[in-house]
Amino acid sequence: MLQHFATSNFPNIADYAFLSDCETNCLIAPSGAVEWFCLPRPDSPSVFTALLDRSGGSFRVGPFGVQVPAARRYLPGTLVLETTWQTPTGWLVVRDALTMGPWHNVDERSKTHRRSPTDNDAEHCLLRTIRCIYGTVDLSMNCEPVFDYARVGATWVYPNSDYCQVIAKADGQPSLTLTSSLRIGVEGRAAMARTKMSVGDSHFVALTFSELPPPENTAHAHRKIDETGEFWREWLTQGSFPDHPWRVFLQSSALALKGLSYAPTGALLAAATTSLPETPQGERNWDYRYTWIRDSTFALWGLYTLGFDREANDFFFFIHDVTRDNPGDLQIMYGVGGERHLEESTLDHLSGYDDARPVRIGNGAYGQQQHDVWGALLDSIYLHTRSREQMPEELWPIVVGQVEQASAHWRAPDRGMWEVRGEPQHFTSSKIMCWVALDRGVRLARLHDSNATADKWQAIADEIHEDILTNGVDERGVLVQRYGDDALDASLLMAPLVRFLPPDDPRIRATVLAIADELTHEGLVLRYRVHETDDGLAGEEGTFTICSFWLVSALVEIGEVERAHALCERLLSHASSLGLYAEELDPITGRHLGNFPQAFTHLALINAVTHVIRAEENSHASGFNPANRQG
Repeated sequence: MLQHFATSNFPNIADYAFLSDCETNCLIAPSGAVEWFCLPRPDSPSVFTALLDRSGGSFRVGPFGVQVPAARRYLPGTLVLETTWQTPTGWLVVRDALTMGPWHNVDERSKTHRRSPTDNDAEHCLLRTIRCIYGTVDLSMNCEPVFDYARVGATWVYPNSDYCQVIAKADGQPSLTLTSSLRIGVEGRAAMARTKMSVGDSHFVALTFSELPPPENTAHAHRKIDETGEFWREWLTQGSFPDHPWRVFLQSSALALKGLSYAPTGALLAAATTSLPETPQGERNWDYRYTWIRDSTFALWGLYTLGFDREANDFFFFIHDVTRDNPGDLQIMYGVGGERHLEESTLDHLSGYDDARPVRIGNGAYGQQQHDVWGALLDSIYLHTRSREQMPEELWPIVVGQVEQASAHWRAPDRGMWEVRGEPQHFTSSKIMCWVALDRGVRLARLHDSNATADKWQAIADEIHEDILTNGVDERGVLVQRYGDDALDASLLMAPLVRFLPPDDPRIRATVLAIADELTHEGLVLRYRVHETDDGLAGEEGTFTICSFWLVSALVEIGEVERAHALCERLLSHASSLGLYAEELDPITGRHLGNFPQAFTHLALINAVTHVIRAEENSHASGFNPANRQG
């Protein structure tokens, strides 16, 4: 396993804070600099890109000459960031939020929203309030946007006769308006301000990116921050969380998932970033600012479990939208607006995070053949339908289309769950998900009173099941990565979770324990051994945190609750100081690797933590009802 210790001038990935208004999002470094911000959508070109190149533009508010804060936190129950600074002469508190306000499309319908309007909506404003709470502090503000992934410089203009507002413009780029109680000057391509603050002084800086007005004054700005915090707390209160020491991790994950949602369509981003490396200074760098159908099952599991039915329904209806017109041509992933073409290219002018190249935008995996997608979609439909105890007629053509696709293709090789870029293989987990497609299709057909169809599909499901047990199990009784090979794969931890075999089947127990004992590094789970798998790439990779959380759930399933608790406790200890996770962990250093924050990781955390809590609560009961699944 490759070890890497941070020595560059890039912050550690886990040290970034994540803000969202459910239409766009940004990452803020410990220095107080916004280093990643894409407008007007989270998959649009970035306007601050220092995350991927230190000259890529950023937006800092903080004390002059001090880069390391005394403390950072989210205000409890919110995505409002509070950073406290100590300087030689005083103390400063900065609060940052992408503000939320009342629904504003009241005179005409929104041109972007497809989901039902709610009471709140994004205000398209990155708001930063500053208070001096002790002594005196020299405050510095520096806003330097560089549009189109740091390829197009901005021109600042004053719209009025004072120093309170400047506008950054460039041909073909979004307009940014910077409004402040500070006096703003322009130095080259940066808008700057500086002042000496004394105890009790307060200021604000607002970066707006639509026609909606910025705060009118400092008092109004503080109210906007408070109202945004109230929005997040009110939303979190709608959920259902156990009275348990791990509740805070469930709540942090719920907030991260809500922040990674795209409210206009209901889509769920896999992550907020592109090209944060899976291998330090390596080539395993991908754009995750899209929606994967595979995530839908895990998202619905997690959201329904925590009581966030509205968000689950919004994501389900996004999935419904993108599959309705092409039920027989389902892609593995889509843009947040439902776009089908996500052409991949590289940004060779950027140095990459900590010199990890290439920097990619778009994702060529959208055209891959991955056979697990039909099972993921049908499991989602099954979860959604079971929550209503009826089969909506409009979903039936989609069910038929996906079952037919799985039936027609389950014998063929594919790229597998991990989207390998080597040659297609007969991946066992893909076959299992084809079985899931048929199995859930049978259940849905019976709800639809299509019993003859259900009987036909059941016969195919039985055939797939037998084929997997004949060709996908080795001499030890362990499910293997691909037919004809003994390599292990963490995706097989899904076998008990999707009920391919009952948890007490000896093949499930053997598989879970083999992965736990042989596919781990320092106790954390690898996706696969890179030397055993033709993934088309060079280099090592870290342990995949989602796989480690899957192992927690699978250990609970086979009755190894104490071992599951110990692993879950260890994984939770690796959360960032703000409760967030990237895609991978270096098991030696604990350093986070890959795109950030990662929805898949937080979804797996919810499932794992819920598994452990429920198992321990029911330790004296006969039989265990696993998280998110009643049968």
